[in-house]
Amino acid sequence: MPVRVPLITDPAVRVLLDGLIDYAGLFPPASLGMPEAVRHYARYRGGEAGWMLGRFVCGVGQFAEFERCAEPLLPRDVGALPWRLAAVGTSDYAADAAAIERVNACHRWSAEECSAVVDVVEVRLASPDDVARADAAFPDDLTVYLEVPAQGDLAPYLEAIALTTRRAKLRTGGVVPDAFPSAERVLDFVHGCVDARVPFKCTAGLHHALGGAYALTYEPDAAHAPMYGFLNVFLAAALAAQGATRDVTARMLAERDATSLHFDEEAIRWGGERLDRVHLARVREQVAIAFGSCSFTEPVSEARALGAW
Repeated sequence: MPVRVPLITDPAVRVLLDGLIDYAGLFPPASLGMPEAVRHYARYRGGEAGWMLGRFVCGVGQFAEFERCAEPLLPRDVGALPWRLAAVGTSDYAADAAAIERVNACHRWSAEECSAVVDVVEVRLASPDDVARADAAFPDDLTVYLEVPAQGDLAPYLEAIALTTRRAKLRTGGVVPDAFPSAERVLDFVHGCVDARVPFKCTAGLHHALGGAYALTYEPDAAHAPMYGFLNVFLAAALAAQGATRDVTARMLAERDATSLHFDEEAIRWGGERLDRVHLARVREQVAIAFGSCSFTEPVSEARALGAW
């Protein structure tokens, strides 16, 4: 897989954060309506932090509503960058593939131009056998993330995914404390993906730059619980890909001290470890691809507050 060599003007942290956040405003705890979510996405695309924005996350069953609400906002100029969508699928992989094909055909003007494209689909796995079923159902040019179960042995799933060109997905939180996997589970997933050379994304519970005890929803009386930080997870992945031991990545996953992270043009430094721009570009291309968040403004503002950009 080719790696984009960072421009000499790209600071290391920009390489790490570039296009990292898939916007999932339709999903809890934000649970926005489609009209508001598409307006937010359009505004984020044109904002000063738009370079951190990835795809718009939308359920397969919401395609018709998306098209109706997003139609006035989609780009029409020749050469304009289309909206990219990540579809959250169902257990009926074949039906999902057909629905995605219909949407893409509708928004394709020519072989080179389109206003919106579903180029990612995310589906859950109930067993390792589902990997082959999903692989057969979706076309080769569609990026497919296969969500591993919250419990049980990860190895059979990652081994099966590694035999394909598909990718893995981990659910890293939710709106109740029990939705958050253990640190051991997160590290098993990160190291397992690195070892198996399986690219991955995460979803849910990563609104914050660094971990801590945060409100699980936006309700005034919301319960608080420990949550992972997106910098913790993605820097742990970068360290694992650089050969760091599990003890080192565990300490990164648990890091809460913002002053321990140092950002400069060439590298991100932490605890004697150095992650340079070229390595970070390789990690983002080949290992740790993105995370889904129902908020875009929270991770952006927290990254800014840390001096990350």
